[in-house]
Amino acid sequence: MKSIHEFHKYKSAQKKISVVTCYDYTSAKIVNDSDIDALLVGDSSAMVMHGFENTVFANLDMMCYHVSAVKRGLNNKLIIADLPFLEHKKGIENTFTSIDKLMKCGAHAVKIEGATGNLETIKKITEAGIPIMGHLGLTPQSIYHLGGYKVQGKESKEAELLIQHSIELQEAGCFSIVLELIPEELAGLITKKLEIPTIGIGAGAKTDGQVLVLQDLLGMDKDFNPKFARKYFNGYETILNALNKFNEDVKQSEFPSSSESFL
Repeated sequence: MKSIHEFHKYKSAQKKISVVTCYDYTSAKIVNDSDIDALLVGDSSAMVMHGFENTVFANLDMMCYHVSAVKRGLNNKLIIADLPFLEHKKGIENTFTSIDKLMKCGAHAVKIEGATGNLETIKKITEAGIPIMGHLGLTPQSIYHLGGYKVQGKESKEAELLIQHSIELQEAGCFSIVLELIPEELAGLITKKLEIPTIGIGAGAKTDGQVLVLQDLLGMDKDFNPKFARKYFNGYETILNALNKFNEDVKQSEFPSSSESFL
């Protein structure tokens, strides 16, 4: 997938969309050779790659750094970049400047969290020809306001508001919307109401596609086991065993061998 237009084609054909987060060159090269449809350079990089407690700590320089690295490893995938915390709340001129930097680093589209207070900004951005992905449900940049990583939209008023916001984001020009940590039936209802595709994470199987953090699906953190993230590989154990085997071979003078040495 190289274009946002393919998102719409996938939805029309009822073909599911696969998205993974990616933050570095080496991983991007592997994803580039995979069947994955698109990459999200998420502000989750603050947590996954830098060890911060939440995504609020991601800033524009951090995002540009990771977008640039990912771009160098890709030649056939759509790259979506998160606009970091508060960058769209500092005035429209600053927002355009921030998006300009992300796109010149290699992003093809930008994701903005939330709808309240953002609709006019998003409309101006999309009218300028910039592809914007929306994000509803659990919006990690608002984690302090939400009071933690909790399922959103369980109450009827919350659900109605999420439906309304999804329609408003579509009308503002978003080409797709991420639905995070909301009930499966609600996600399915929103998906049916929209002409643009929905990408779920912790939103059940009734969305138009799914996104997972690459390190989560590879099982890189043994202590992080959210209900919605299936581990397709035991990365932690596999890498730990490889490191210990290297250590053992060094200690026993079994590495390097003669074939791995120069005469």
